[in-house]
Amino acid sequence: MKEYKLFLNGSWVDSTGKDVISVENPATKKIIAKVPAGKEEDVNIAVQGALEAFEPWRSLDINQRLSYVEKMYQYLESQQDEIGRTISEELGSPIRFATSRHVSMYLDHIKNYLSIAKDYNFVEDYDGYRVIKEPVGVVGCLTPWNYPFGQIVKKVIPALLAGNTVILKPSRRTPLTAYYFAKAAMEANLPKGVFQLIPGRGGEVGNILASHKDVNMISFTGSTSGGKEVASLAIQSIKRLALELGGKSAALFLEGANYEKDIKKVLDTVYLNTGQTCSAKTRMIAPRKDKEIIEEILIRESKKYRFGDPMEDVDVGPLQSQKQWDKVDSYIKLGKEEANLLYQGDLYEGPGYYITPVIFTDVDPNAKIAQEEIFGPVLSVIYYDSFEEGIHISNNSIYGLSGFVFGPEEEAYNAALRIRTGQIQVNRGRFTQNAPFGGFKQSGLGREGSIYGFEEFLEIKTLFL
Repeated sequence: MKEYKLFLNGSWVDSTGKDVISVENPATKKIIAKVPAGKEEDVNIAVQGALEAFEPWRSLDINQRLSYVEKMYQYLESQQDEIGRTISEELGSPIRFATSRHVSMYLDHIKNYLSIAKDYNFVEDYDGYRVIKEPVGVVGCLTPWNYPFGQIVKKVIPALLAGNTVILKPSRRTPLTAYYFAKAAMEANLPKGVFQLIPGRGGEVGNILASHKDVNMISFTGSTSGGKEVASLAIQSIKRLALELGGKSAALFLEGANYEKDIKKVLDTVYLNTGQTCSAKTRMIAPRKDKEIIEEILIRESKKYRFGDPMEDVDVGPLQSQKQWDKVDSYIKLGKEEANLLYQGDLYEGPGYYITPVIFTDVDPNAKIAQEEIFGPVLSVIYYDSFEEGIHISNNSIYGLSGFVFGPEEEAYNAALRIRTGQIQVNRGRFTQNAPFGGFKQSGLGREGSIYGFEEFLEIKTLFL
C-alpha cells in the first residue's frame, strides 16, 4: 500500500501530525493508499510559503508564467492514462470514461486557459484613467471528490496563470489524483511556495484555510451546505469567494421534441459517473400527453447502459463510498413512497458500492426527490399540461446550475431564456468545457472556465492619470 506526504514549499514533507486518511477503492472496498490528514500547523507553513512566493511570482512576465504552466501541462498529458487509472481506482468511474471524460477533456481545458492568458489584456486605458488587472494573492482551492482532476484544473491553472500562489486541499475521498499536480509542479521546476498540496478533512484543513487571515481567496466546489459553511468563515475576513455548489437541473421537453434522439442525452447526465455530477439533469419535465411514448423510450434506453466493474468494459461503475450509497438508497426508498416507480435496473453483484439506476414517474414538482440533490443515477419525470406550467416547474428549485430544452427551435430558445440557470443547452447545441460554468441562486457564486473563470482570480485596480 502506498503512503503519501504533503507537498509544501517545493518538497515532500511529513505532516506535523500523525493522523492519516485511508483511501478506499469503491469497487472492491479495499484500502489502496494512505495520505496524511493535514493539521493547522501544516496550513500555517503552507500559507507562509505562499506569501513569500507571491510577490516574485506575480512579478514575472506573463510569458514566464505561461512557460511554467505549459511544462505542467506537458507532464499531465504524458501521464493521462495513469491518471485515468487512478481516478478509476479512487472514484469508481469506468477506466475508459475516466481517461476520456475526466482527464483528456480537461487537458483541453488547460490548453484553453493557456490561450486566454497568452492573449489577455491585463491593462486597459480609458479617458483619464487606467484599469490594471492584478492577482488576488494567496488562493485556497477546495476541490470535490466527484471530478478530482477536472475541478483542480478549473481552479489551480487559471489561478497560477493570473499570478496567484495556490494551496490545494483535495477531497479526502479522492486525494490521489491531486498528487499528479504536485508532480507536475516539480517537473516544471515551479518556484517553491507557488503551488502546495495539503490533503485533509474539510472541517480541519478546509476551514482553517477559509478562516486564515493571510489567505486572500477561497475557490470551493462541493455541496451547497458545505459552501455555506466555507463562505461564513471566509467572509469574516472579507475574502474573495468563488463557489460552485449543488444542482437539480431540469431537462424541459416541449411539444414536438425529438424524444428518440434527446432522451438519451438526459440519461447520459443521470447515469454516467453514476449520477455523481452536479449538473446532471435529474428532473425531466415533459408534456403529459406524450407520457406513454416517453416512458417506453426511457425504459428501452435505460436497459442499454452497462453497470458493473469499472475495470471492465462498462458504462457505469459503483458509487464512491458507503456514505454515498446510503444517501442514494434512502432517496430511492423515499421515491417509492412519493411517486410511481417506472424503472429499476438489475443490481450488479460485486463487492463494491453498486446501486441500480432508477426512474420515478408522475413525480410531484414539490416532492423531495424532485427538489433535493440525490447525487446518484435517479431520474424524476414530471409532467405538465401547458407551456407556462413547464417553465414554472423548471424554475421551481433553489438551484440553477444547468439545463436542457428540447423542441421547435424558436420556441425552445425562448424557453431557455426564461429558465433561471447558469448554463443551458438548446436541442443539439454543442457543449464545451471552455464556456463559462456556474450557477444562479443556491448553485453558487462566480464562474469557472473561459475568460470569465480566468478573471475570477484577478482584482481590478483603477489608476487616475
